[in-house]
Amino acid sequence: MIELSVLDLVPVREGHTPADALREAAVLARHAEALGYRRYWVAEHHNMEGIASAATAVVIGHVASHTSTIRVGAGGIMLPNHAPLVIAEQFGTLASIFPDRIDLGLGRAPGTDRATLRALRRDPTAAESFPDDVLELQALLAPPQPGQTIRAVPGAGTEVPLWILGSSLFGAQLAALLGLPYAFASHFAPEALDQAIALYRERFQPSHQLQAPHAMAGVNVIVAESDAEAKRLFTSLQMRFVGMVRGDRGLLQPPIDDIDAYWNAMERMQAMRMLACSFVGAPGTVAKGLRDFLARTEVDELIVATAVYDPAARLRSYDLLKSLDL
Repeated sequence: MIELSVLDLVPVREGHTPADALREAAVLARHAEALGYRRYWVAEHHNMEGIASAATAVVIGHVASHTSTIRVGAGGIMLPNHAPLVIAEQFGTLASIFPDRIDLGLGRAPGTDRATLRALRRDPTAAESFPDDVLELQALLAPPQPGQTIRAVPGAGTEVPLWILGSSLFGAQLAALLGLPYAFASHFAPEALDQAIALYRERFQPSHQLQAPHAMAGVNVIVAESDAEAKRLFTSLQMRFVGMVRGDRGLLQPPIDDIDAYWNAMERMQAMRMLACSFVGAPGTVAKGLRDFLARTEVDELIVATAVYDPAARLRSYDLLKSLDL
């Protein structure tokens, strides 16, 4: 059986608040834990009205405190936005409170626009030092060495598992070189998925953390009792991606009956290109689509995003997904 995990962007729904979104995240995490999902990740985004996970380490602590066994982590922390020492301290603290449950996925994109990047007081060229920053962070989380003058407290010796995230060949090569697990962001940028996974496996070098390659793919999944119901629920995510095309990253909207009345042909093409790794329908429809995807990619794990407006329908989708024979 393929390992299944949850990617929660902590969506803020139209008519609701970030506080509501954070409460719903805790409910979903408990539900995922009870169903046997492997891990529950949240991601760093800034200046986005519809996403409540900007303070990612704080959200991870919130979710971990409401669960007891599921792994909780970042998918991911955008490392160019932070000093490695600060991230080592944050995740070292989380690992000290929740031992053997914390994951740290690392990305090199800013997770925002250039104006917000300036507000974060970060240099736009910071991404160029991403490989060195990963190594520095890794060293700060390792057992301290004799004569080491800078230590993360908490952090040193916790060896929080690191992941490299990416949507291009760069991350695949870095993950392979460092012997780290690799997660591909195919839930919104699927174009290079097959090439990146193949390159990662081909160049993987065993490390202290990982002896064999471990590849995870992000996918959008909405399962409902019928294809028609699932497709209607999917319109909330489709509208969110049209908003990205239009430069309007607003709240998650309720589903609509006719998505074709909402977008034009160009918006449809751009949104559905980004949503190519989406599996929407009744259980049988989704099972077939995911089996074909797994046969093609041979990934070791799927991390599933389910952006559904109705919280009960979102929980039900994860129920139905976990019951599929994959």
